[in-house]
Amino acid sequence: MLTGERSGGNKSNTSPAENYYLARRRTLQVVVSSLLTECGFESAEKAAVETLTEMMQSYITEVGRCAKASCEHTARSTPTLSDVVITLVEMGFNVDTLPAYSKRSQRMVITAPPVTNAPVIPKSLVTGQKRTHPAYIPSHFPEFPDPHTYIKTPTFREPVSEYQVVREKAASQRRDVERALTRFMAKTGETQSLFKDDLTAFPLIAARPSSIPYLSALLPSELELQTLEETDSSEQDDQTDTENNPNNTIHDDAGADKENAVLPPGGGVPTVKSNEENMIDNPYLRPVKKPKVRRKK
Repeated sequence: MLTGERSGGNKSNTSPAENYYLARRRTLQVVVSSLLTECGFESAEKAAVETLTEMMQSYITEVGRCAKASCEHTARSTPTLSDVVITLVEMGFNVDTLPAYSKRSQRMVITAPPVTNAPVIPKSLVTGQKRTHPAYIPSHFPEFPDPHTYIKTPTFREPVSEYQVVREKAASQRRDVERALTRFMAKTGETQSLFKDDLTAFPLIAARPSSIPYLSALLPSELELQTLEETDSSEQDDQTDTENNPNNTIHDDAGADKENAVLPPGGGVPTVKSNEENMIDNPYLRPVKKPKVRRKK
């Protein structure tokens, strides 16, 4: 009873592919047994029958493999009788003895094995529809490969140009950058916490009070400085061109008289230091000093 349950359980656990190969194996065992009977054997051990069955299966497999290789060598997909004959000759078998062996008197007829469908091997990748041969290609030629081997597959994505998607992406990137910079400044600089018990929860960047809070508003920006430099350089170029003009001549005598008229009665020249002492020490009340810009040659 236990043996029957075990055999039934093994039978139910086998896959269709295993059942297919087991049926073919039993047919070979029947063929080997009939050949032994024709040769005069009345009985045989199971190990001997298994060994002869394995030898016959290996021989038939080798014949099929060589016939397939000979067929593919001539650009065909289905082996023919000539391919099998060439294979037998290469394996050292005398083909001329086959007709006499097929007409022997002690030949035993074996019933055909039950028809079983070959196991279907699932394909790992199926893409598109498989192409058939056009009219100008013979039918015995190999079939086209699977479509996924030659179908064009783009490996890049086209850039998104929709306004809403672009704005959302830019906003998310800006938010991520601000968050990353805030965390970096919170880890590297001084922070303030909303909760006294846990200083690491919700850290805030500590504000640094400035002694002159209005200084940043009064100082010019880099863009304004750059514009000022460009204006000064253009004014210098104009002044140089004017000085090089021969029509504009300056008389030294007239200039000397004018200088003498400006001098005070004492004959002393006022210095810059005396003027600076009278001015209030405030940087925002000092006269503007234009930066010196070197002219590019």
